[in-house]
Amino acid sequence: MDDATQTNSLPEPHAVNVGARLNWLRASVLGANDGIVSVAGLVVGVAGATDSRAVIFTAGVAGLIAGALSMAVGEYVSVSSQRDTEQVLLAKERMELQTAPEQEVAELAALYEAKGLTPLTAGLVAQELTATNAFAAHVDAELGIDPENLTNPWHAAFASAAAFLVGAIIPLLAILIPPTAARVPVAFVAVLIALGLTGMLSAKVGGAPVLRATGRVVIGGALAMAITYGIGKLFGVAGV
Repeated sequence: MDDATQTNSLPEPHAVNVGARLNWLRASVLGANDGIVSVAGLVVGVAGATDSRAVIFTAGVAGLIAGALSMAVGEYVSVSSQRDTEQVLLAKERMELQTAPEQEVAELAALYEAKGLTPLTAGLVAQELTATNAFAAHVDAELGIDPENLTNPWHAAFASAAAFLVGAIIPLLAILIPPTAARVPVAFVAVLIALGLTGMLSAKVGGAPVLRATGRVVIGGALAMAITYGIGKLFGVAGV
């Protein structure tokens, strides 16, 4: 059996599962990118105002923790709201199947007919799917929801916070480890490299042009650090 035959014989992943995984990966990349940019802007700005490693460390850790908690809370609220809406829709569909089963079969057949099946074939498909698992068939075709795979808000919150922390630790280490004179240049380089990597990964996941997407992320991060560093220099006093 040649490679092409082996490839064709492999089972294709379910589109919903692939989409869910891509969404999780995209959210993780964006969370890490937020951590990089926000903490980089904070610590570079503070470094522009003071040479004190303790002050920079305190500000960086505070920004890291506050940002991670903010990301976690925001994601928890967002996913919880989405999950509540999905559960309401699922309950409504379950009730409609109990109170008007024939109407629901006709509705399912109409959906498949709208996708290109002939009325006869659409009716047969709707009846067979309903006989096998009416609820699963209807929520998949009508709502696009997998009742067995609803997003867990706690998982989303922890994943978002973890992604932010992973990204935020890069500028924090980059500003603290080098000697005083090299702090800001090292942090700039480290952050821009990290943003370039996250920008490339985000572009590949989303199918966007890599150079354009990466350029936006890197330029945005560079501007954020330049502006906050300038503000720190303007209002700070070296050696505080």
